[in-house]
Amino acid sequence: MMKKFMRALAREVGIEFKACLYFFAILFFYCIYRITQGSYEAQMLVMLEMILMTYAMGYVQVYLLRNFEESERLGGFELLASVGCSLVYAAVSYGFGWFDRELLPTVLFFVYVVICYVSIYGVYYVRRHWDTEELNKELEDYKKAKKSAGGGEE
Repeated sequence: MMKKFMRALAREVGIEFKACLYFFAILFFYCIYRITQGSYEAQMLVMLEMILMTYAMGYVQVYLLRNFEESERLGGFELLASVGCSLVYAAVSYGFGWFDRELLPTVLFFVYVVICYVSIYGVYYVRRHWDTEELNKELEDYKKAKKSAGGGEE
């Protein structure tokens, strides 16, 4: 029972992390858009829509799309999922008027979100590689310490 709870909690923390990460990336693009339009103000309703969208998309990514940006390799499914999620974000941005329903900023936003997905895949890949190296080093250190302490057999 506790193991299931911890697994569910880990998924929820992962979704929370994704929502924050993607919200920041989307908000950054939105702020740059607003600045290029001569405004230094962001609409609170738009930010609410963005954060709710990133949470919803986090659940979709984890439960329906196999947590694709954390997968071992960047294959066809992962690229298709990245493009699909980016299309959804672009459609929602257009529907809710985040970029004043202008086509060029919406297309640029779509490209930006695809780049974000691929970049985040890269970050997870590097982190996984680094974690593996660290675990292997810790295992080797443990084996050496055990052997020098007289534990001899492995």
